[in-house]
Amino acid sequence: MEFRAASPADPDAHELIVEYFAERAAGFPGEYRPTFPAADAFTPPDGVLLLVEHDERGLIGCGAIRRIADGPHGARFEIKHVFMRPAARGLGAGRLLLEELERRALSWDARELVLDTHHTLEAAAALYARTGFTAIDPYNDNPNATRWYGKPLA
Repeated sequence: MEFRAASPADPDAHELIVEYFAERAAGFPGEYRPTFPAADAFTPPDGVLLLVEHDERGLIGCGAIRRIADGPHGARFEIKHVFMRPAARGLGAGRLLLEELERRALSWDARELVLDTHHTLEAAAALYARTGFTAIDPYNDNPNATRWYGKPLA
């Protein structure tokens, strides 16, 4: 498995983000309001968008981090757009992606990772719990979110 940094404008990244938004909209109760990231939204050292490439299955997913306002632990990065294509789920790629995003955030002196999600995404919530995230108070006003998680970093 390899991780490749890309701009949201990259054709592969754009394709995955469109799939992610379509899947979310199809399973979302009520109105889902996606916001497509700007081309410069994930620029190091303030963020990165990673594409996940599997040796045999090709492009299987994506995920990103971006620097947001500092939190109680210091420098805070938000995890965004974590998505694995359905055929790739269960391979452990989501966990590896979160580990790689955390590694990069730490290299930019992050002290905390945060994310928001929706309560209908049970598999995602289980992944976040397995990788050390715990429930926190809301840190944003995302209309699509019903749960917020954080993970202090060493």
